[in-house]
Amino acid sequence: MEDFTLGGLWAAVSDFYEASRLLQGLTIVVGAWVLRFVLLFVIKRVVDRIVNGVKHKENIHDTQVLLTSPLAAVRVVQRTRTLGGVLSSIVTVVIVIVVLLLLFNLFAPQATGAFALITAATGAGLGFGAQNVVKDVLNGLFMVAEDQLGVGDIVDLGPAVGVVESVDIRITQVRDVNGTLWFVRNGEITRVGNMSQGWARVIIDLAVPYDADVDAVQERILQTATELAATPKWKSRILEKPEIWGIESISAEAVVVRLVVKTASATKDDVARELRSRLKRSLDEMGVKLPALNSIVLTGFDGAASVRGARPPKTRPVAVTLPEEKPKK
Repeated sequence: MEDFTLGGLWAAVSDFYEASRLLQGLTIVVGAWVLRFVLLFVIKRVVDRIVNGVKHKENIHDTQVLLTSPLAAVRVVQRTRTLGGVLSSIVTVVIVIVVLLLLFNLFAPQATGAFALITAATGAGLGFGAQNVVKDVLNGLFMVAEDQLGVGDIVDLGPAVGVVESVDIRITQVRDVNGTLWFVRNGEITRVGNMSQGWARVIIDLAVPYDADVDAVQERILQTATELAATPKWKSRILEKPEIWGIESISAEAVVVRLVVKTASATKDDVARELRSRLKRSLDEMGVKLPALNSIVLTGFDGAASVRGARPPKTRPVAVTLPEEKPKK
């Protein structure tokens, strides 16, 4: 009778323990689902609030209108939605992994060590095989978070040069001047040259005949550029007064004079075309026939030396100590 009682008691305890474990497992699953729902809801609300705030500020209601407009607000919308999608995916993956580990530890505690070894080996294999994908995702995440580029920017990514049409976590789409759409993996982007942020420079090199009055030509060139900058249509596109940087080179046929105009980044080409047209008419009125029209692009040390303009920063002179002369014997 005593054995029967002890056996029954042990069976009851075992049943209770099994039921308790099932209840704990169910609680873990339900709690994880609720936590995921709450976190995704918070992320979605934050993303929607930012996007709707941008739309309200621009007085529009359709995202497609925002995407086709020349507004910088599209960068905020795209960056916010991309980061929101990444955060949602991270939340889901982390919660699923944590729930699986808790359930394994609850129902099969003796297999936790083996499971950890198997997981480590599987993770190492997947990490080695998918390292390029991980590199693409991480690089894309940093580019989006740091706002290195956005839709509508003119960029030089190394593999492709053109206008950005889409920035995703793994792929950036760039359309070049020929209309070709390039799909550039973010992991392959080692540099980002953005020609649409801040300001730009229109650099025009005019080859003036060697026997022409260079001073008069420079004065006329600067006058023409200044008149363009004062025109109401172009005034908002030109940020600073035009500058003559002087003579860039001299040859037996011509003297190359450089004109520089600082403009808004998005209007550089329009200002350059209009300025060339006006310079052509102005020099024709002076009777100056240009022997050649060269376009010199600043690269390397040439561009670095002139990045601040025609007036480089002043530096202190370096003190020079002369050796003392020894008296002659």
